[in-house]
Amino acid sequence: MKIELKEITVRELTSGYQDNEEAGVVGFNGKLDIRPPYQREFIYKDKQRDAVIDTASREFPLNVMYWAVREDGGYEVIDGQQRTISLCQYVEGDFSVQIGNFSEKRAFHNLQKDEQNKLLDYKLMVYLCSGTDIEKLEWFKTINIAGEELTNQELLNAVFHGSWVSDAKRYFSKSNCPAYGIGSDYLSGAVNRQDYLETAIKWIAKGSSVESYMSKHQKQPNANELWLYFNSVINWVKAVFPKYRREMKGIEWGFLYNEYGDGSHDSAKLEKEISALMEDEDVTAKKGIYPYVLERKEKHLNIRAFSPNQRREAYERQKGQCPVCKENFDISEMEADHITPWHGGGKTSAENCQMLCKEDNRRKSGK
Repeated sequence: MKIELKEITVRELTSGYQDNEEAGVVGFNGKLDIRPPYQREFIYKDKQRDAVIDTASREFPLNVMYWAVREDGGYEVIDGQQRTISLCQYVEGDFSVQIGNFSEKRAFHNLQKDEQNKLLDYKLMVYLCSGTDIEKLEWFKTINIAGEELTNQELLNAVFHGSWVSDAKRYFSKSNCPAYGIGSDYLSGAVNRQDYLETAIKWIAKGSSVESYMSKHQKQPNANELWLYFNSVINWVKAVFPKYRREMKGIEWGFLYNEYGDGSHDSAKLEKEISALMEDEDVTAKKGIYPYVLERKEKHLNIRAFSPNQRREAYERQKGQCPVCKENFDISEMEADHITPWHGGGKTSAENCQMLCKEDNRRKSGK
């Protein structure tokens, strides 16, 4: 991998600046893609944006920026997008800023000629990176330690950018995107930080890594496969569990769909069981009810543990003897257990508590 430090001026950076909205944003005489398909939307607050202009106008140093070198000789902004857009928009005349000792805000065209030249001649430090996709990924992770960090998915979007990522973002990466419209009740995270996209890829990858899936599909013309799969997951959830509860948000539905999507499910029977489990005070992880009714693994429910008083009461009642091996133990060497198992109707109550030695308890639990 080759990394080169380049010094450019604001004048050079803003030359040829164009904001074509969805079609992209360019600068540096059209050679710099300021908002490539994998980048976040502009999210600076006015105060942060104004601080960039004030810093440059005072000739204080701004943080170094990072560009990736493309095969066609052009560049893409990897880190520094929001500083770049702030400078370009100000020179373009999009907003006004309070600069120096002036009390009023001034647009670029309101500055004196020497003030304009001072800002335009301000020097920015830019690192240019040329290398393989994997080398760039490691580089991005390194430079991402400081500043407003890119998420892991944003890093992967940067490395595996192309037609597939562009199309995937159309479905999964904005607050009003199709994935948000059908899946916001069921997914956690923020679409504009790529959480929906990462979740969908993780589900469809079926045990493979998100990175591997994106590498395999990078050159494909569209993300239809991912979008159709996501629709199938959400439609399956709505059909199998038609009554919505807030606990359904954030469950790994794709993994459940991969395992149980082809099966036949009695929605009415499942709803009756779910309702009963929601009322069961021993079930402390209500969100886990949904994977439980499909997988039948009690670990999802986090069954309420016996209290210290209940454990002590059972220990004294047994006079320190394990009812299985008939040996005596200190209480620290024993563990609480349901006499009648929870799944058999037993409650987490004092009368249903027994103390087993750790070995017998593990043997009984199959641990």
